[in-house]
Amino acid sequence: MANIKDIAMMAGVSVTTVSRVINNHPYVSAEKKEAVRRAIKIVNYQRNINAVHLSTGKTFLIGVVVPFSNHPYFGLLVEGIANEALQNNYKLVLFQTNYEENREIEALTMLKHKQIDALIICSRICGWDIIDDYASYGPIILCEDTRGTNVSSTFIDHYKSFSKALEYLYNKGHQKIGYSLGRRTGTNSEKRETAYRDFLVKFNHPFDSNYIFYECFNFEDGEWVVQHLKNMRNPPSALLVSSDQVAAGILTCCKKQNISIPNELALMGFDNQPIAKIMNITTLEIPLVEVGRKLFLQAIDNTTISQEEIAVKLIERLTV
Repeated sequence: MANIKDIAMMAGVSVTTVSRVINNHPYVSAEKKEAVRRAIKIVNYQRNINAVHLSTGKTFLIGVVVPFSNHPYFGLLVEGIANEALQNNYKLVLFQTNYEENREIEALTMLKHKQIDALIICSRICGWDIIDDYASYGPIILCEDTRGTNVSSTFIDHYKSFSKALEYLYNKGHQKIGYSLGRRTGTNSEKRETAYRDFLVKFNHPFDSNYIFYECFNFEDGEWVVQHLKNMRNPPSALLVSSDQVAAGILTCCKKQNISIPNELALMGFDNQPIAKIMNITTLEIPLVEVGRKLFLQAIDNTTISQEEIAVKLIERLTV
């Protein structure tokens, strides 16, 4: 493949002149421009984009890490990121990790090697020690509470929102409240568990590990939850479900099993996704597209560290 030196030799000009023509620089005579362009056409020369990046210091690529690309929660986050990227003439590099640490490190390594300008991690698996190791190489933006650190974030206070939902259910007359989560670990899961335990202490209720369901990500997981509920001697009267998709699965399965919602089991979801609107599920609304937009703007602002909390809104429907 021909390079700039080859073109300069064919056109009978200097390498500097070729570079000026390629980059539309002024002060090149029409004769030399024509000679360079003729040589470029003959050899079908394509610019080395990485060389252009070295001159600008930017790739105009932003990395986005998601655990799953087919989950509506992360789909809405990416929608917000992508919309704002389009407005600012950036492109995205999507990394799906399946919560495998080595895949997240691959994305961080691309930041280290300047292959991307910044990295947005929508749900983190790496420990803080690893994040700290890579933070000096470029902006790392997280979708979790990073207050007290030097990492920017747009986040939901999951302790506060979980507490709000639990007290709402309690005020509706429910004392036996369970919940379902995706991961057992992770900052957001830990905050929700702390909120739940503090809630039990506040109202002097016993802790029952059977009321907690983990690894619930998708619609199909709702059926698994209902099967467990049916086998319990003393099931909860209400469930706080951290995903509208799972809540929809539970609601659908309950209808098939003739379990009355909300009379026998009250359901409360999270996110206010379209499926919650269609199925009239009470939920806490998280403006995920807006969160994604803000994450992107933080990613391209490499001058300041900021943490922004996004408020949630209670949407009352028919499942509580």
